[in-house]
Amino acid sequence: MRPAVAILLLLAACSPGGLGLSGTGGGPPAADGSRRGESGMVVGDRLMASGEYELALKAYLRAAADEGMTSDVLASIGSANLALGRLNQAELALRRAVDEDPENIPALNNLGVVLMNEDKPGEARVFFQRAYALDSGATDSIRENLRLAIAQSEGTVYSAPVEGKSPSAVVREQDGSTNLVTLSDL
Repeated sequence: MRPAVAILLLLAACSPGGLGLSGTGGGPPAADGSRRGESGMVVGDRLMASGEYELALKAYLRAAADEGMTSDVLASIGSANLALGRLNQAELALRRAVDEDPENIPALNNLGVVLMNEDKPGEARVFFQRAYALDSGATDSIRENLRLAIAQSEGTVYSAPVEGKSPSAVVREQDGSTNLVTLSDL
């Protein structure tokens, strides 16, 4: 190699952005598909929206390592576990989220969904009522969840599973930041 070419390559490698080897996004993506510098919560929310629940859970766990176990992180971990059908893990995370922040609407709603799936409509009703009151009735999925919990806890409804429908559906909150689950697909 000619000395002039070697010097140019050396200078290019040392300059910011150089040969694509700097830490500003030039490296490979993380295991959860995120790029360096992106919040694990943002990446997890995107993965949840695309149905990649296992990868979303990994992103939320990365967010927990970066940001700590905040109520929002716990609620997101619980939502991902719920979407994966891991009801016990979802319940633990969501109860911790509600303990951290008793006004975390998505955590209250999703804990109610877990409890409905565990055939505890009376307890689920309490969490749906709290979520509905804090939300001022603005979210249709919370209103529908509460209606179903009331009906089921009073023994006035039987909801047989519909073939081809999942036991729960993950929907986005209006600001797109948190996952709410609805029972309407039961």
